Amino acid sequence: MITLKIVTPEGIISEISGVQSVTLPTETGVITIKEDHLPLISLLQPGEIEITNEKGTEILSVSTGMIEVREESMVYILADTAERAEDIDIERAEEARRKAEEFLEEKDILADVDFARLQAKMEKEMARIRVGRKYRKLAPPPQ
Repeated sequence: MITLKIVTPEGIISEISGVQSVTLPTETGVITIKEDHLPLISLLQPGEIEITNEKGTEILSVSTGMIEVREESMVYILADTAERAEDIDIERAEEARRKAEEFLEEKDILADVDFARLQAKMEKEMARIRVGRKYRKLAPPPQ
């Protein structure tokens, strides 16, 4: 089994033993890591992380960062942001995406650095929206 640790600048988001697989977005595409995966270091892209263990599947939204797979099935995810699907405020994410889009439309007055930063912000918010909506469809209705 895999031991997984997800860390952001705010601290440790999750530390889980007994993970069967981790699926996540990298710069070369979506990959799935299972027990005894070869060592790997890769850049993380905004998107969805799916963690599967004997209890089920947990979904998180993640922004940019990096992933390291070490021997002995140790996986470290260092992300700028990571958020559990059930904690995502979809309305707030949609508003942040709209604001970023508005600024991007004025790209003539933006410096290249500002444009890249806004584009990254928009990608992060779009990932949050996708993960939040997917979770709401999968979650059992409240009782």
